[in-house]
Amino acid sequence: MTEQTLKARIHDEMKAAMRAKDKQRLGTIRLIQAEIKRIEVDERIDIDDARLLAVLDKMCKQRRDSIQQYTDAGRTELADVEVAEINVIQDFLPAQLSEAELASMIADAVAGTGAESMKDMGKVMGILKPKLQGRADMGEVSKLIKSQLS
Repeated sequence: MTEQTLKARIHDEMKAAMRAKDKQRLGTIRLIQAEIKRIEVDERIDIDDARLLAVLDKMCKQRRDSIQQYTDAGRTELADVEVAEINVIQDFLPAQLSEAELASMIADAVAGTGAESMKDMGKVMGILKPKLQGRADMGEVSKLIKSQLS
């Protein structure tokens, strides 16, 4: 039996949410599918799992930014909606890396590229980004790399 694509899994989860009458989950999955369709139409491509992980990661990042803004504005009910959406989106992302695993991968990448200063940060990010897509917040990864290089 072949591994199911992420896109097919999202479609199956949408059907399951419909059957379960889980409106909140269904709404979030439909947002994901709308973004997939937009990319496929705009770029005339059939989206693959690697690109889909990047899209889901971006959707989580947008929601984290919204949560921060809503929390700052005292709109906790709106922030709660965003948190619920993040939880659904993260169901489709690979398991998040622990701090120790992340630190180890960063140290390996720094050693592998021979990076010594902030000028070499791009090399390190270039190696890490494909490995970490959807598994870690790239903003946090960037901060950790900066702390190691400075």
